[in-house]
Amino acid sequence: MHTKSHPTKVADKIADKSSSLRTSRTNARIDGGETITKKAPIETVSVITLGCSKNTTDSETLMGMIQAHGMNFTDARSADAVIINTCGFIDRAKEESITTIFEAIKQKEELAAEGKAQKLIVAGCLSQRYGEELRKEMTGVDEFFGESDFENVVKALTPNFKYNLLGERVLTTSPHYAYLKISEGCDNPCSFCAIPLIRGGHRSRPVEKLVEEAQFLVSKGVKEIILIGQDLTDYGRDLSGKRTLADLLKYISDVDGVEWLRLMYAFPSKFPKDILPVLAERANICKYLDMPLQHASTNVLKSMRRGITRNTTENLLEEIRATVPGIALRTTFIAGYPSETQADFEELCDFVQTQQFDRVGVFEYSQEDDTYSYILGDPISAEVKQDRAAKIMAIQREISLAKNEAKIGTTQKILIDQAFTNENGTIEYQGRSESDAPEVDNEVFLQSSRPLQTGDMVLANIYDAAEYDLFGEVLS
Repeated sequence: MHTKSHPTKVADKIADKSSSLRTSRTNARIDGGETITKKAPIETVSVITLGCSKNTTDSETLMGMIQAHGMNFTDARSADAVIINTCGFIDRAKEESITTIFEAIKQKEELAAEGKAQKLIVAGCLSQRYGEELRKEMTGVDEFFGESDFENVVKALTPNFKYNLLGERVLTTSPHYAYLKISEGCDNPCSFCAIPLIRGGHRSRPVEKLVEEAQFLVSKGVKEIILIGQDLTDYGRDLSGKRTLADLLKYISDVDGVEWLRLMYAFPSKFPKDILPVLAERANICKYLDMPLQHASTNVLKSMRRGITRNTTENLLEEIRATVPGIALRTTFIAGYPSETQADFEELCDFVQTQQFDRVGVFEYSQEDDTYSYILGDPISAEVKQDRAAKIMAIQREISLAKNEAKIGTTQKILIDQAFTNENGTIEYQGRSESDAPEVDNEVFLQSSRPLQTGDMVLANIYDAAEYDLFGEVLS
């Protein structure tokens, strides 16, 4: 493993932000000197969540514990305490986390000048990975905690922590869908990924706990449950010695009230093919699979330590589509990996064009400290990375438009996410089809002759299409 011999990029970013903040400090300085300590009981809390859906579930669990201890939630400026649940996955996420923390420090100083003390806590992935650097420069933060350190975060808010007040998740998504994290950590050795360094090895949650949580979610009005984890397909291996995702899917889909069950973050190497008949046979399991492939060139995949080749990948995709007809496949790729030649990139473009994925996302390569690929350096310029990512998405836009236009004249089942008033003053509705996960996929815009509620499932006739949108009329 590469050992750092110079300041990390994160440390450089922290120093830059810290210097900028110091030049605009108010007279109520609290950095590096006297800290205003919160004497009165903390009654209100604001939780700011950054990063992926896995962080969302962490924040919801933490909020459940906070609420159970008698505290309420409010906006960041009004709160007695602010908790930032950070992301430290790639450069862009780290930059967002660092910026958010310094904005919170500045807000804390402004409130101090007004005579209001506010406690600032930083937790999550960035804090877990770069705690030492953060503590040195971010002295306006009262306490730092790692990822999933919920108990100690609550103890920092109240001296009366009680183990019997663990609470239930406080859902922060729309009330009709929720994420269900089935495992934590990852055992895969991907060269570019820092997740195992941050969250440790793979740990599956017991089936009974997951079924119980699914029942709780349904009781709160959730209709769509989205299974997440660093690697769904490794589920159960640490519990029973074999992968048991297929069995888990059956248990969760059997929970009364689960109308859609969706799978995110499947790993292609050693893919458990026994889940495919379950996806095909169970009506309430979405014919949808999110499987990040990262690349298509066998040379790049080998350097990435993905444990798979292009040929094996193509065979897997063929079997998935044959076993689950009509399945929507979502994937993501990395553009500008250190060993990616122009020929490798052109092979990736050919792969995207040939495979005709339903949904595609692209990340520009981010060099991460202490990962196996760190030693390869970061030889491909940001401009080239951006250009390559844009070319892949240009290919996908044409594919997406063609696929959407093919749905004109069809009837689709749509889950309503929200209502809005259009520019003509008419109420319209925004929703998603079975082929679309929230926040990352296509949207469907509907007109309806009858009022609809968020969370309604409706049938709609599709009459028009754009690159990433469908337009339809709700059938009466």
